[in-house]
Amino acid sequence: MLNSEVNDYYRSYFGSYFADYLKNKEQQDKRLNLILFIFIIGIFLASIGLSKPIFAKSDPNIIKTANTGQEIYLYKNFKENIENKYAGSYISFPYQGIAHIKKVKYINSKPIKINIIELNTKVNPNLKIKPQIASDKLNSKKTVRKIAQKDQAIIAVNGGFFKPTTGVPLGALMIDGEVLSGPIYNRVAIAIFENDNNTSFKMSNVYFDITAYSKNHVLKIDNINQPRMLSSYTLMYTSIWGEYSPPPPKNGYNMLIRNGQVIKISANPIKIEKNDIIIQSSKEKISTIGKDREINVKIKLPDDLKEASHIIGAGPYLVKNSEIYVDYKEQKLQAISGKNPRSAVGYNSDGTFIIVTVDGREKTSVGMTLYELAKLMKNLGCEYAMNFDGGSSSALYVNGKIVNNAINLEGIAVSNALIVNEFNPNEMQISTAQTDNIALKAKGI
Repeated sequence: MLNSEVNDYYRSYFGSYFADYLKNKEQQDKRLNLILFIFIIGIFLASIGLSKPIFAKSDPNIIKTANTGQEIYLYKNFKENIENKYAGSYISFPYQGIAHIKKVKYINSKPIKINIIELNTKVNPNLKIKPQIASDKLNSKKTVRKIAQKDQAIIAVNGGFFKPTTGVPLGALMIDGEVLSGPIYNRVAIAIFENDNNTSFKMSNVYFDITAYSKNHVLKIDNINQPRMLSSYTLMYTSIWGEYSPPPPKNGYNMLIRNGQVIKISANPIKIEKNDIIIQSSKEKISTIGKDREINVKIKLPDDLKEASHIIGAGPYLVKNSEIYVDYKEQKLQAISGKNPRSAVGYNSDGTFIIVTVDGREKTSVGMTLYELAKLMKNLGCEYAMNFDGGSSSALYVNGKIVNNAINLEGIAVSNALIVNEFNPNEMQISTAQTDNIALKAKGI
């Protein structure tokens, strides 16, 4: 019960209603019970709301979607996941759906400088990943920066192996469904699929089934646009190889096919015009199939790669089925197994694509072995990963700059690169690597 002084105090500040309320204990109990009930209901409703927030933090390997603001939601999750995953490292986000991470790792107390690109085309469907060559011919070399700038790429990393003297790629290369060069030593390659703004990847040991056939004969072709490795091989060359075909092997011939017709057979190099095909083999094989005068060529990909838009090969494997798998002996890559500067790519099932470069051959960064690189790629979450050309070739371009410590600050001139563009659907882009050679289109065969 309130005394008269307290009653007068509350009446002066809050009015007679509140003062009378404080004098009535029964009324106070009813009101307090009502307030307590409302408070409990509020806590219950809040707990339900907090269990399903609009912007929930996702698991690093899972991108969730929301019914509203999907793009904002995906990007917020992508950014939060990157910041959590690489806490303590330097992180930037040069474009939507792309993160650039710089970190230093120590192995046996030795420092290793690492640059990492993580990107996801679900977060930014306008991102396009593809290989690119240095020029409109395979026998050409340029720095990664110049290859990137040719296509206005926002990210680029050096790609597959190449012949140092000429720049010809030593491995599988397909751009926009056109086979440019074939695989060697059954090495691994990554295929990129583009279906209705949905980008996916597959990594496997690649082979191309290439056949020349006439009315009466069939000739198996061992490779396309590759230097000769065995004198017994039957090889095919196209105009992207260069101005002239290589000389045939001893006791061999070059056969020129234009528009499905045999135009010329020679024991010397032959000039290659646009859409021409040169088949190079023994005199016996060329003479036999050449008699029919009309010859067609088919390139067939493995069934699981028929719908691929792009393929780029290098090797060896680093991660396969989420396990470390370094098959450098099988892929005849023993010479690169020591500590070196490295470039690698990988991906996981949520659509995350990862590019890594490792600095090496310096006191502040000693480089990595293939097994150390494989462990790194697995720890980054890659379910599949492969090694790219490394050493002095390693160079990573991000938003106009080479960001790793490449040789000569720019890296050496290389044959090809893997680039990332942000494609504007309102603008048509034509790649300089495309040609009109329909006969070599492997997609869908």
